[in-house]
Amino acid sequence: MTAIPWAFCGGGVLSLAAGQGAEWAVERLVPAGGARVLIPRVLSLAVVHNPGIAFGLLARLAPIASVALALTVLAILFYNRGAWPAGRAAQWGAGLVVGGALGNIVDRLRFGYVVDYLDVHVWPVFNLADAAIVAGTGVLTAASLNRRCREKRGVSR
Repeated sequence: MTAIPWAFCGGGVLSLAAGQGAEWAVERLVPAGGARVLIPRVLSLAVVHNPGIAFGLLARLAPIASVALALTVLAILFYNRGAWPAGRAAQWGAGLVVGGALGNIVDRLRFGYVVDYLDVHVWPVFNLADAAIVAGTGVLTAASLNRRCREKRGVSR
């Protein structure tokens, strides 16, 4: 019997729940078409309906096509899970990526678009699910580089 990857599950559930919860709160705090400044010139909440994928690209793509694209990326991720570095950090990273992707898929299935709300004024508006995907990718990359460095030096865990 294979052990349950608790760190992977924790990262996935945490990023999915946090993203959906933050979205729910922001939609109630920010008036339609408005913005709420949290830190002047640094961070605002502004609800944007993003029909496209990353940064609004492919906005004319049908919602079902963007869901299919996201599910394909998740399938590739799971198919290649044997290449993931072992360890809790990598499990957390993969969990964050999967949870964030599922959060955006939930939006697409519910609304036909992704709800973005974090505006840092130097980057397109994004959401917590996007941040989880980026953070998870960073953790996976760091874990992979750490593993390779250890292998080069001949050091085991």
